[in-house]
Amino acid sequence: MRRDANLTTTLFALVAVYFVWGSTYLGMRFGLEGFPPLMLGGIRFLIAGAAMLAVLRWRGTAWPTRRQWWSCGRVATLMLVGGVGMVTFAQDVGVGSGVTAAAVAIIPVWAALVSGLFGDWPRRLEWVGLAVGLVGVLVLVQEGDLQSSPLGLVLVLIAPILWALGSVCGTRLDMPRQLTAAAAQLFIACVILAALSLLRGERLEAPPSAGSLLA
Repeated sequence: MRRDANLTTTLFALVAVYFVWGSTYLGMRFGLEGFPPLMLGGIRFLIAGAAMLAVLRWRGTAWPTRRQWWSCGRVATLMLVGGVGMVTFAQDVGVGSGVTAAAVAIIPVWAALVSGLFGDWPRRLEWVGLAVGLVGVLVLVQEGDLQSSPLGLVLVLIAPILWALGSVCGTRLDMPRQLTAAAAQLFIACVILAALSLLRGERLEAPPSAGSLLA
């Protein structure tokens, strides 16, 4: 019975990743039709982070300690500001959502390499899985136009490295429980992106469309 429950949970998790994670970059494309890139990221993270923190407080979950907030800030800067921020910029300068999703799908490879630098190399079977996944990504990339934006291509290649670095570093820092860590990282990232958006002088040129708001 427990095995069936674990299988159901695993399948549900995979479906969530396919549809929620996979549609993120399509949502970004529509969102960028009405919002500048840094502002869009800040708004997304503000809504998600504030909602998660409110729910966690309602459930009585303890706040992160000062040291944990600092750890969350370091991880958020790498993963959300660097990783997601660069991806959003890449799409804003013309990289398609399909190519973006394919490039970000290489994160497990970068994570394996970063972990190896810390002395934790993948086992043989894990290398085989990474190779199969990489082949799949290469097949997907063939459908996109990698020559459309050199700047966007550079950004979308660097972003997964920053995400992988933040992900691996997060396992070696004093972090709160997973949901609390995610909420804290989202909230910190929204503050950083909002500040960068103001420094960059981003502003709405026109009221966002309903499609951009929904995205």
